[in-house]
Parts: sequence; structure tokens; C-alpha cells
Amino acid sequence: MRKTLALAFAALLAAGALGSGKAMAGTSLLETGSTLVYPLMNLWVADYQKDHKDVQITTQGTGSGTGISQAISGVAQIGASDAYMADSQMKSSPMLNIPLAISAQQINYNIPGLNNKHLHLSGPVLAGIYSGQIKYWDDKQIAELNHGIKLPHHEIVPIHRADGSGDTFIFSQYLSFSTPSWKNGPGYGTTISWPSVGNAVGANGNPGMVQTCRNTRYSIAYIGVSFLDETNKAGLGYAALKNRSGRFVLPNASTIHAAASALGSKTPRDERISLVFAPGAESYPIINYEYAIVNPHQQDAGKAADLKKFLMWAIAKDGGQQARFLNAVHFLPLPEKIVQLSKEQIEKIK
Repeated sequence: MRKTLALAFAALLAAGALGSGKAMAGTSLLETGSTLVYPLMNLWVADYQKDHKDVQITTQGTGSGTGISQAISGVAQIGASDAYMADSQMKSSPMLNIPLAISAQQINYNIPGLNNKHLHLSGPVLAGIYSGQIKYWDDKQIAELNHGIKLPHHEIVPIHRADGSGDTFIFSQYLSFSTPSWKNGPGYGTTISWPSVGNAVGANGNPGMVQTCRNTRYSIAYIGVSFLDETNKAGLGYAALKNRSGRFVLPNASTIHAAASALGSKTPRDERISLVFAPGAESYPIINYEYAIVNPHQQDAGKAADLKKFLMWAIAKDGGQQARFLNAVHFLPLPEKIVQLSKEQIEKIK
């Protein structure tokens, strides 16, 4: 009898230990990728885990290219990306491209004495700068867009992303959609073959772009709007960009919303669409969906369930779409139609 009770007690202890261990470990999810969405992910995860202590979500700002590749390989459950996957990628790796929010990109510069002014710049001028055809800040093509501003005769230092980047994807889309010579040349992508420009500089991630632009006089860079506070602290200027209607507009809630409204209704069921260079007089030309790249066939049922819960929370009005999160990184919430499309995609995760 004593031996039977001892064995039963030992079994209960073992079961309890196993159960306790599982509760302590919980589910672990890895999000990696876009440095543009990284600040938002950190806000989301910190808040979400207050009420979901059994889920451990690790965030990494590694660049959209890495996010996509690690989601495809299964290393990460969420590949955060400013870029949707191309048709060629989808043929070999059919993934879900799930919008989580709407963001934008600034064109920043460090020109002593002019960082307090919003220079007017266009896609063709930026293409000229990044191709090396426009070398000085007082070039005629820049001056024609900025009457009354005394531009310095200093060489422009173009800064681009050295890592695979969704920021490069949307920036190079703006150049491609507005400038035929760029479309036929470097084109667009998370990585492109940058034209050879002698003083060009590469930087990693949005933090690297901010730091390099701050430390490099007469430089220009493309930086995600979630780093607006950082670019302001660095004292960098940012441009009013020429949109598809020929107007020069600044990135703000109104102009980003106008662009999203112009193209959002055309979003297909798989939600892969460019919002860059949208029509409309008030539309800011470089905006995008922030995507979660997700494999619909997860290897672990528990991870799949917790992944679905987190993503559903992220797109919910009383969850990740709350103003206290999005305003902090200067993003806009998803329109209701896009929320419904994202929900349909999230439901496919098994």
C-alpha cells in the first residue's frame, strides 16, 4: 500500500513539475525584420505581455530583407517588412503578407543653415542625386524647385541602406514610379545595385541612417517616419516631396491618410500592393503598409494559436491600433476594410 501511494505521489509530483515547467516557459515567438516598424513592435509587445504572461515575444530590428528570409525559413514566426513579397518570391514560398499599420518615409538632409527649412525635392531630382548626375546642392535642378533659398555649393553625400531594407524598397519605388530612367536602371527592391557614386555612404537600419546623416554634413538620407523624433533631436531637415499631382507635400497625418485613401480601396485579398506615388493633390508620395510576413503552416500548433492571438490583437481597435501606440511612432491605423482583409489572412494560420 505504501509503495503504491509513494508511486502515485511521485507521479503527481512529476506531472506537477511538468505542468509548472510548461507554464513558466510558455510559448516563445520571434519577430524580426523592419527597423521602421521595430519601435512600434516594442510598444506592442511590452503592453501585450502584461496580460499574456505565458507568451514570450522577442523583437529584433534586422531589416526587412532578413525578416522576410527568416519568416520563410521558419526561424521567425513574424517577419516584419515595409515591403510586400514579390510574385517571384511567392511562387517559391507562398507566405501571408498581413498589413498591421500604415507608415511613411522622410527624405532627411544635413545642410548647415538649412535644416530648419523644408526643401522641395522630387523623384527625378532624388534619382539624379543617387545616380551621381546631380552632385552639388546648388545644382540648377534643385535650385529651380527652391526659389529664394540660397543653396550651398557643396557636394551632396547620398546615404543608402547597406542591408536588405523595406525602406530601400519604397524609396526606390518612388524613384522608379516618378523617373523612367531609374525604373529602367536600378529599379526597385529591398536590395538594389546602387549606381557608383564616389562619396556615397551605406548605413545599416534606420538608426544607422539617422546617425550617419547627423554625422555627415551636406548628406541626404531616406528614413522611416517612426524615427521622426530621432531625426528632430539630431537637428536634421526633411523635405516636401513632389507628388503625382505635381504638388510639394510634407509627411503628416493628413497627407499620409490622403495617399492611403487613394489606393487603399484597390488593396487585393492577399494585400500585396504598393501605396507609393498615390494620386491626389494632398497625397504624400512615400507611404506603405507595414507587413507581418507569416508562414500559414506553422510547425507548432501552440505557437500558431498564440501567433494568431497576437496578430488579431495588433489590428484590433482596442489593441494595437490604439492611438497611444500609433501616435508614438507617427503611424496611422488600418482602415476597417483592410482590418477585415488582414483578419481573413490571420485566420489561415494553422
